[in-house]
Amino acid sequence: MDLFNVYPLFDIAIERGEGCKVWDSEGQEYLDLYGGHAVISIGHSHPHYVEAISRQVAKLGFYSNSVQNPLQQEFARRLGKACGYEDYHLFLINSGAEANENALKLASFYNGRTRVLSLEKAFHGRTSLAVEVTNNPKIIAPINANGHVTYLPINDLNAWEAELAKGDVCACIVECIQGVGGIRMVTADFLQGLRQLCDEYNTVLICDEIQCGYGRSGKFFAHQHLGVKPDIITVAKGICNGFPMGGVLISPKFTPVYGQLGTTFGGNHLGCAGALAVLDVMEQEHLVENAAKVGAYLIGELKKMVGSYHVVDVRGEGLMIGIELDIPYKEPRTRLIKEQHCFTGCSGTNVIRLLPPLCLTLAQADDFLRRFRTVLEA
Repeated sequence: MDLFNVYPLFDIAIERGEGCKVWDSEGQEYLDLYGGHAVISIGHSHPHYVEAISRQVAKLGFYSNSVQNPLQQEFARRLGKACGYEDYHLFLINSGAEANENALKLASFYNGRTRVLSLEKAFHGRTSLAVEVTNNPKIIAPINANGHVTYLPINDLNAWEAELAKGDVCACIVECIQGVGGIRMVTADFLQGLRQLCDEYNTVLICDEIQCGYGRSGKFFAHQHLGVKPDIITVAKGICNGFPMGGVLISPKFTPVYGQLGTTFGGNHLGCAGALAVLDVMEQEHLVENAAKVGAYLIGELKKMVGSYHVVDVRGEGLMIGIELDIPYKEPRTRLIKEQHCFTGCSGTNVIRLLPPLCLTLAQADDFLRRFRTVLEA
């Protein structure tokens, strides 16, 4: 049997990692400025994380949600304290798409409506409801194209108000920093205005923090830069540093109903142990603050390249950065990997996307800048 190959693969097999570096099967070292789609938050193979996962799996890896799991309670308490949402409730699942699925279901149960507003160029996942609110027709199967999602321009509050005024909108779902959409950023005026409109029309405001959250922006959540409190927050990716896990943070206005949501693997013992270890490292090593500091430096240095080196624009917050080029990203990204041994991501057709582990140092940022200039000069 062979794989059902849906990925364009580089001919590289990564075998191990440490911090912001990885090594392939030939022993070649790479600087990792992508963190496996923003999943690696505290760095590859962090000793505290490895020890916590190893200790837990030797004790108990999994048991069902039909019994109490004190690790879930401990993680909910710690997460609430870390992000400032101690009065919210937490529902644990396995991925970002699943988090958005459950967020949209909760919103619909709450007000009984079926229509959703989403951003143009949005990406919220590939499963049923999550893919419907993703603005990419290539991945929306005919069975999902039900027509009850309206995509609207970023930061155009008038367009959103016109739809909300119809009174039939269940939820507005927003990435405050769009990842796949090209590191496009929501403004404070827009999100604050949208918050007021959602309150006025009894519409649920969902902030998708799956990629831009968990310290990546230099605050725990990206929407915290904008002075807004959502009704529901979805998280995944960096929550467990590579172990599959997702979560939905739910405001006190929602009342839990037995059986309304459910999961087999979500919140399992092994995942909770890993997620607690991630919070330990984030706090002890001040990784949110590091993301703000190193990210500001990296963005500042990259902006000096605008108008030269094929750089048109630099956007982002913290360690979520988009470098827009006047040429397609394919050749420079490939050269970065094959010649400079540096992993980055991409968006659209011409944006290099940086999502390194939050432990990236200033020296490593300078190292990337050197490698990046070398590629663009070529």
